Amino acid sequence: MKQFFILFFCTTILLAQTETDLLSSSSPLKAAIAFNPKKIKKSYNDTLYFDTPFKYLVDGQWEEMTIGIRARGNFRRSTCYYPPIKIDFKKKQTNGTLFEGQKKMKLVVPCLQQKDKNDNILKELLVYKFYELISPYHFKTRRLELAFTDLSKKKTTEETLTAFLIEDDKKVAKRHDGKVFERYIHPLAMDADASIRNAMFQFMIGNTDFSVAYQHNGKLLYIDKKILPLPYDFDMCGFINPSYAVVNQTLNINSIKDRAYRGFKRDEEDFYKVRDVFLDQKSAMFGVMEEYKSDFDNSKEYEDAFAYLESFFALIEDDAAFKKMVIDAARTK
Repeated sequence: MKQFFILFFCTTILLAQTETDLLSSSSPLKAAIAFNPKKIKKSYNDTLYFDTPFKYLVDGQWEEMTIGIRARGNFRRSTCYYPPIKIDFKKKQTNGTLFEGQKKMKLVVPCLQQKDKNDNILKELLVYKFYELISPYHFKTRRLELAFTDLSKKKTTEETLTAFLIEDDKKVAKRHDGKVFERYIHPLAMDADASIRNAMFQFMIGNTDFSVAYQHNGKLLYIDKKILPLPYDFDMCGFINPSYAVVNQTLNINSIKDRAYRGFKRDEEDFYKVRDVFLDQKSAMFGVMEEYKSDFDNSKEYEDAFAYLESFFALIEDDAAFKKMVIDAARTK
């Protein structure tokens, strides 16, 4: 019996280390995948996954498994050449591998076949890294150097895409001893501090393509008797500024780079407390950007994103501008 518990304990530790290694490393994981984008996009059945070979490089050796994939999202399914992917891992194939313990993950790939496609993905990955600095309730990610073979071509060709994996929301909830909250609730019933952090973060990156109440581009977590927002899918924001972005003109903005605060009214002191959180992380955010600088294909893409982040901090460091653009602009309904 004693030997059983020792074995169980060691297996549990090994499993925890395996899961952590996948999502804790900042180095790109070399991987390869092949599928037909047109075929994937045509299927609107969210329960139908297409079996697909997937390879990844570990310690100089290629490991291969079969995964299930399907397209996700509506706008990008109709707009993008490369569809964003939901992955379904097969337990028997992940046992003892880097992906052990993973069931579902999102694979973020470029949208269009444009020269800035990989830089856009780098910027979206940076956004996820920024949110890690702002909130303990965030998605973990892993960058991929993805060799993609397009099976829709008569002559198959391989290209290297910048991509990244996002952990499943249930994994995030489990990490905090909570659960995913899957019903409608008014934003004002959500935790005030977490809500302001989320709304100010969306304001920072210039994102208006989200709804906390209706869980559009976001999930809700129930942790310690609190309802907490968990945002994702930031590709339509001003920080990234992709060519396919659509302006939300109902908010009286004219450009995807215009900021509009979409959070609700809260106690004024709560806004200032959250502002301090962002100011405390200012140098860390620019430090994260510096780490990725050499990875950009176009230095101007990096410089524009850097300047956009600078403009946010210039705004919140100005007391009058912060009051006008954030506190006074907060929603009442």
